[in-house]
Amino acid sequence: MSMQTRDLPSAVRPTKLTLFLRAWWVWQAVRFIVINLRMAFMILKSHQGRLTLSRSARKLQG
Repeated sequence: MSMQTRDLPSAVRPTKLTLFLRAWWVWQAVRFIVINLRMAFMILKSHQGRLTLSRSARKLQG
């Protein structure tokens, strides 16, 4: 038994603002940066204490 299109509930249509933001390169760049920062922080949190300091960071510590 196959479902026909008319039996499915109607999907929510994206607003004009949503469509605009999906296509606007500036918004895409902002989202890209935010997602990458979140990912970097997640990775840093998962490496708690297992990261060694670089030579330059050790010099700064004294």
